[in-house]
Amino acid sequence: MTAPRIHQLAVGPLEVLAYLVACPETGEAVLIDPAAEHERLAALAGRESARVRHVLFTHGHTDHLASPTLCRERWGCTTWLHAADVALFAREDVRAELARHFGLPPADPVDRHLEHGQVLEVGTLALEVRHTPGHTPGCCCFLVGGSLFSGDTLFCGAVGRTDLIGADLDELLASPKREILPLPDETTLWPGHAYGGVRRSTLGAERAGNPYITDFLLDG
Repeated sequence: MTAPRIHQLAVGPLEVLAYLVACPETGEAVLIDPAAEHERLAALAGRESARVRHVLFTHGHTDHLASPTLCRERWGCTTWLHAADVALFAREDVRAELARHFGLPPADPVDRHLEHGQVLEVGTLALEVRHTPGHTPGCCCFLVGGSLFSGDTLFCGAVGRTDLIGADLDELLASPKREILPLPDETTLWPGHAYGGVRRSTLGAERAGNPYITDFLLDG
C-alpha cells in the first residue's frame, strides 16, 4: 500500500492540529480538521501540489469544525462529519453553549455524513472511518495505512474530555478499546491537540505509558 504524505499544522486560537494527507502518486488529498487559518493551509497544499478532494472533521466542536462553507469555497471539496454530531450540534441550545465555551461562532452544515467502516479512496490511498464516540457522540478516527488520526478521542499521554455537552465517559472507555487498541503497536498516532507538547506518538508507546489506557482500558 502506498504510504501517504502527511503534514501537520497547528491552527487557530486553540491550536488544533490539522492535517494534509496526500497521495504521493496522484497528488489527491484530504484535509483533517482544518479549523482555521485557511490561507496557511492553502499555501501548504500549493507547495505540495496537493488537490484537496475531501475535508474530514473528527467531531463537531467549533475549534475543529470552523466553516465548511469556507472549505468548499477554497478547495471545491466535499465536507464530512458523522451524523450523530450533525444532529447534536444542530440544536440551538447546544450551539449557544459551545459558542460560549469555545468563544467561536457555530459552524455551518457539512455536505455528507461519515459512517463507521466507510472507506474513502484518495488517489491510491484508502482511508477508513472508525466511529469512536465519547468526547462527542459522532467522534471519528481515520486510519490510513499505518497512521491513525485520532482527533480528540486519544491524545499522546491523555484522552478527550467528557465534561462538555454530549460527552459520555462510558463510551469513551468502550470505543477506543474496540476501535483503537486492536491496531498494531507500530501504528502512528496523530492527535487533535499537542497537550504536553507531544505532537505524534505510536500506539505501542501509548499502550505502555498513557495512564488512560494502562489504568482504565487494559485493566477493564
